[in-house]
Amino acid sequence: MIEAKNIHKYYDSLHVLKGVDLFIEKSEIVSIVGASGAGKTTLLQILGTLDRVDKGTGSLHINATDIASLNAKQLAKFRNENLGFIFQFHQLLPEFTAIENVCIPAFIKNTPKNEAVKRAKELLAFLGVSHREDHKPNELSGGEQQRVAVARALINNPAIILADEPSGNLDTESAENLHNLFFKLRDEFGQTFVIVTHNEELAGMADRKLEMQDGRIIK
Repeated sequence: MIEAKNIHKYYDSLHVLKGVDLFIEKSEIVSIVGASGAGKTTLLQILGTLDRVDKGTGSLHINATDIASLNAKQLAKFRNENLGFIFQFHQLLPEFTAIENVCIPAFIKNTPKNEAVKRAKELLAFLGVSHREDHKPNELSGGEQQRVAVARALINNPAIILADEPSGNLDTESAENLHNLFFKLRDEFGQTFVIVTHNEELAGMADRKLEMQDGRIIK
């Protein structure tokens, strides 16, 4: 599903990733932990194709696709169709309703509006927030906003969900509900999850917990 070999990343003279090797299987839930500055978010951005591996330093294959072989347009299409993203701060667009926010990736994919809306309604119902579909983000609780963000991540049926501190902005109960939801989603839809987190409970629930230190996976 995901195979990364000898991943290096520099920002000017700062060597952030120092030869990371990683293999993640289909439908696996993997957590990545480590101190701030260890390189977790940089690695997640590269796995999510939001950033590039430094040329000549390594390789990244996702779903048997060589990411380095894609140009910018191909990469954007691949990302839209294969990857879903969940962030600490939900990143919902404030001027749109919940269901409109969920539909945006589907519209980018050129999914017909009636199909996109039907799928969005199904996801919001599955996530328990269908009664809030016509509300804007500022009318939703933190937990509701994050569930809408999860629905948005799922709208195109991506093979992989990448989450960066997904419960970092939630209260304890909402965080626990979100953690349980990830495993329910994996069982229901078969997605692969890669989760960067400081939440030890969530990290410990994963099928595998990887620890990063100083730009490397140490265990």
